[in-house]
Amino acid sequence: MNNLTKMTRIEIVVSAREAPAIRDLITSAGATGYTAVSGVSGIGHHGQHSGALLFNEYDTLTMLITVLPPDKAGDLIDAVREMLHSSSGVMFVADTYVSRPEYFR
Repeated sequence: MNNLTKMTRIEIVVSAREAPAIRDLITSAGATGYTAVSGVSGIGHHGQHSGALLFNEYDTLTMLITVLPPDKAGDLIDAVREMLHSSSGVMFVADTYVSRPEYFR
């Protein structure tokens, strides 16, 4: 595909309280970076979530996005799934393609 390299994109939406643990999992999996988006809003299984701060930054949702080579993604996916068994959140996993694969190895 136009000289692009296949990678795995993982997006995780959790409460801001859970975000530090997710960041630790991402770095432990060997990811070279991530993007964090705070104040995420939407509607889902637990109803509507506002992106506005209510009382402090821990009352909001955060979305963490990372891209990994497929051979590194499995361990992160398993770890996040395990964590989500005991906390609220959602994870999305998709194939993606990057133009500079050296940034993600």
